[in-house]
Amino acid sequence: MENYKEYFKNKRIIMMGLGLLGRGIGVAKFLAKHGANLLITDLKTEQQLASSLKQLKKFKNIKYILGQHRLEDFYQADMLIKVANVPLDSIYLAEARKNNIPIEMDASLFAKFTNAKIIGITGTRGKSTVTQMIYGGLKKYYKKGNVFLGGNVRGLATLPLLEKVKDNDIIVLELDSWQLQGFGEAKISPHIAVFTTFMNDHMNYYKNDMQKYFDDKAEIFKHQTENDFLIIGEQALLEIKKRFSYNKIKSKTTVVNEDKIRNLKTKLIGEHNKTNIALAVEVFKIMKLNQKQIKQTIATYPGEPGRLQMILKKNGITYYNDSNATTPDACIAALNSLDKNEKNIILICGGADKELKFNDMLRVIARTVKNVVLFKGTATDKILSVLPKNFPQHVVVDSMAKAIQEARNFAKRGDIILLSPGAASFGVFKNEYDRSDQFVKYAKK
Repeated sequence: MENYKEYFKNKRIIMMGLGLLGRGIGVAKFLAKHGANLLITDLKTEQQLASSLKQLKKFKNIKYILGQHRLEDFYQADMLIKVANVPLDSIYLAEARKNNIPIEMDASLFAKFTNAKIIGITGTRGKSTVTQMIYGGLKKYYKKGNVFLGGNVRGLATLPLLEKVKDNDIIVLELDSWQLQGFGEAKISPHIAVFTTFMNDHMNYYKNDMQKYFDDKAEIFKHQTENDFLIIGEQALLEIKKRFSYNKIKSKTTVVNEDKIRNLKTKLIGEHNKTNIALAVEVFKIMKLNQKQIKQTIATYPGEPGRLQMILKKNGITYYNDSNATTPDACIAALNSLDKNEKNIILICGGADKELKFNDMLRVIARTVKNVVLFKGTATDKILSVLPKNFPQHVVVDSMAKAIQEARNFAKRGDIILLSPGAASFGVFKNEYDRSDQFVKYAKK
């Protein structure tokens, strides 16, 4: 395997997207440190990217084209590294391919240079919970090497882990569909692949083509060999069989059975989390954790911020942060988990549309929810256009401060205030993390 320390030296590399969440900054620092001649091009302006640019100020081998992409910048380079969410029909990617410029991504580029074993987790819902559960258990109990976390994790770039990871180590990667595009380009898959669920999402990006969305997700197992492992949930299995020639899967495949983990104690709530636990347990078995270690990991795992997280109980009102529920299916799962047939939930939802359908979500809201607060946006416009007759009293707001205030006006002792948007955050918020942080901030105020 080629030495990365020599590989990047004097390479002309285009980095398409820097962003504000930290992953792009980490990749840029790594490449500049190892001698690459880097051109960063981003649609955000210098002013918008000020906090990111400040961290790269010392590097003289980075040039910038900001506020735009220019076609002429994609004529000549040794490599293009793209961020997530670059459109499938991007003229800039097409130009790079036309000029035989290899297209890479952070996580898959790391995978090409490491001999460490990779555990990759994908799925429409559940991947963050499963990733963190696996990482936590292995970090504590795996003794043959160190365990690292990467992929779709806030503020964490994967490529720089090459400076730390050794051959006997384990890297646990949360992989969204965009990052798996990089694995597809490289024609590689993780040693252990976990496929949690496959549901409607990102249809604004995939232009209502579920097969294209699935094809990206399936890169997690497409290039596995008979020496690799694939662990899947029952819902994912049905979708895989519908959209892929199942007999072409070469890896050792396990479909998890939730009945086998029902005696395990857990702090997580909801039926969907039983699948998540079963998936993690199967990975622990492959990694030779004993039963006591598995039980301890599951019992102590606290859950992830923004994923049906109970953050506060005050004046008899309980606040749950489920900001990462960016699809109707995820909102339905949260409502079903909290519903006790008391109709005591005040739901904060809505926002930007991802070309998803809300009819099922609205029916569950009508059955389980007392009042609704909606963030303004294209998803909310769609929701308001198809309300069932028995839809609860509702109000539309344009900020989190107003959302919390309206929810409190509706609430009384014994009620639940639940943020579970079922939609994207853009418009009112910078991203789903900003939405989550603001909910916690204003709830605690």
